[in-house]
Amino acid sequence: MKAKPFYFKQFTVHQDQSALKVGTDGVLLGAWTNCNHATSILDIGSGTGVVSLMLAQRCTAKITAIEIEADAAKQSEENFQNSAWSKRLLCVNYSIQHYSTSLNAEKFDLIVSNPPFYSIQKETTKRSTARSEQELNVVELLQCVSQLLAQKGKFSLIFPSNRKNELMLIAEQVQLFPSRICYIKGNAKTEVKRILVEFGFEPKIVEENHLIIEKERHHYTEEYQALLQPYLTIF
Repeated sequence: MKAKPFYFKQFTVHQDQSALKVGTDGVLLGAWTNCNHATSILDIGSGTGVVSLMLAQRCTAKITAIEIEADAAKQSEENFQNSAWSKRLLCVNYSIQHYSTSLNAEKFDLIVSNPPFYSIQKETTKRSTARSEQELNVVELLQCVSQLLAQKGKFSLIFPSNRKNELMLIAEQVQLFPSRICYIKGNAKTEVKRILVEFGFEPKIVEENHLIIEKERHHYTEEYQALLQPYLTIF
């Protein structure tokens, strides 16, 4: 069945050609990331382009999206071109590993990523490749970020909470240090499943907070509604 477009308040995301559809992880990342002072943004693994579009809605930065899968990259670019911010959105069909080593690669003052973080699977469908570390693992991701991030820039990502210690250790090895962490729970009774983390090159006291998504099924907390109100049509 062809995936239906996802309608946001100010833009539409077509997703029939992308292996990964619009989901909670990407939407949370797009809404939580601080882009107030950014003039250049890099979105690593853009998928449908939803995170880039969310950031474009509330800042004036030029945004470059990198997507290794050709169909997803084409869909990202089409979604960009159909948006109100098409002149400052660009999707490049490239691997971030090669992009980060190119001689003319610029430095970005904000980098975002909703990265693949499942273990490599035997099946090699487009969806499994997009979800697993087959093409990009966390070590490679953070090495690329450290090469492409401006000295005073910020890097934001969403990641499984049970891999927090691994993430922090790898980040420290490339001189990236957390400044903000948000712990995400589906509801008050469940365990923390995801973390949103903002990194920079300067060690700081970490600002930590928690976000619960639902009070009960399809009944969302005030905090979640406030975060997503500018974007989701249900709020």
